[in-house]
Amino acid sequence: MNSISFDQVHVDAAIVDLDGTLVDTLGDFVAALHAMLADLGLPMVDAAAVGRMVGKGSEHLIHAVLHHVGAPDTRYAQAYARYQHHYLGINGRYSAVYAGAFAGLQAMRERGWRLACLTNKPTAFARPLLAAKGLDGFFEVVFGGDAFARKKPDPLPLLKTCEALGTLPARTLMVGDSSNDAQAARAAGCPVVLVSYGYNHGQPVRDVDADAVVDSLAELAGGATLG
Repeated sequence: MNSISFDQVHVDAAIVDLDGTLVDTLGDFVAALHAMLADLGLPMVDAAAVGRMVGKGSEHLIHAVLHHVGAPDTRYAQAYARYQHHYLGINGRYSAVYAGAFAGLQAMRERGWRLACLTNKPTAFARPLLAAKGLDGFFEVVFGGDAFARKKPDPLPLLKTCEALGTLPARTLMVGDSSNDAQAARAAGCPVVLVSYGYNHGQPVRDVDADAVVDSLAELAGGATLG
């Protein structure tokens, strides 16, 4: 990773991921999945396994969980409906904002950056979660995984978010926690910073091609560099 100052890359805006970047939502996922599995009479899945499955949208998560517990994919429609029902009921109850998230967002705003939240989480889950955690006021726009035809790691959501912000990809920083975010950013032509503490499908985040990895979004304050 090269050391690149924000002034050098001329950042005008930031696109920020939600789960694993701003909010630790693993507890919400586990609670909703356990309720879903109980409804279907299926075995439970442990939190560590769930942590390796999240990040690619609800559809991928349900398919992965069914496979993990040995259930046929023919149960997907029922499982997805029960998951949606339970998640809406517990959204935010078992989650917490990461230390440094507020400071990092405030620092980005003080730099004059325009901010968007872009997540693979369904929009109907993302907006209430941001509001419940007091994060919604930072963002001009919020896009969930159902907002566009394709999800991250496809670059389309990033390109569409840049359009909504009126910024160039090369001047729009992607801030995320996984290879999904990094791959989407690289393909879209955006610089990318990853956090070290999120959900990267069970793989070391420092092995991902990114411009920087930070241990807290608060590191984006002051004279931070990419590298």
